[in-house]
Amino acid sequence: MLTNYFETFTLSFIQGVSEFLPISSSAHLLLTSKLFNYKSSSLIIDISLHLGSLLAIIFYFRKDLINFFQNKNLALLIILGSIPLIVFGFVLHASNLIYYLRNIEIIAWTTLIFGILLYFSDRFKIKKSFDNDLNLKNILIIGLFQILALIPGVSRSGIVITASRFLNFDRYDSLKISFYLSIPALAGASVLGLKDAFNQNIEFSFLIVFATISSFIISYLTIKYFLIFVKNFSLNVFVFYRIFLALILFTIIYY
Repeated sequence: MLTNYFETFTLSFIQGVSEFLPISSSAHLLLTSKLFNYKSSSLIIDISLHLGSLLAIIFYFRKDLINFFQNKNLALLIILGSIPLIVFGFVLHASNLIYYLRNIEIIAWTTLIFGILLYFSDRFKIKKSFDNDLNLKNILIIGLFQILALIPGVSRSGIVITASRFLNFDRYDSLKISFYLSIPALAGASVLGLKDAFNQNIEFSFLIVFATISSFIISYLTIKYFLIFVKNFSLNVFVFYRIFLALILFTIIYY
């Protein structure tokens, strides 16, 4: 029993931290479960982890979200920017193609390639602001890039930040765009997961509550301190981490 709670807390920590940092939560959860053979990793726990992150971002930005829904133009842009990911995610999920992407070799290459892209995007000069320049063209470009996040190792937050930086938004505004787009993405993942859970007649347990609460707390703290971080530092630390992780994975795969 205690082992299940320890494993669940570990997965909650990984989800809460890596969901919002540009390092790929799906890759880290998958790698942890495979490398350590975690028995607590299951569909319902995965749903609980995503639900915790979703509740954390809604709670953190609760005041902004009230204004957000009053600003119909911004709300529409976020919805439109989320449609490509939701549609492609549903297709991959329904066809089971998404499960073929979940292997360490793909994660290694995507971790490396998109880490390098993040590095180059962070060199772009700031010319646009969230309040004045987030328009239909920009959000659709970002939304199309976000489709790549369905591949483990890419990182949804990472690809959104990368696309936003290539479009000349500053780091803080790029992160805000990533956070706002994460709400429909996390909600969609939770809904798809719940549908499968009901089909499998999964029973409720306190472990589910524990996973959700743990993920919520860690996600909330990550959001808070990552916003502070990007105001003062570049994204190089995440680039170096991704390259380092990729090299370790290549060593495991090929040697």
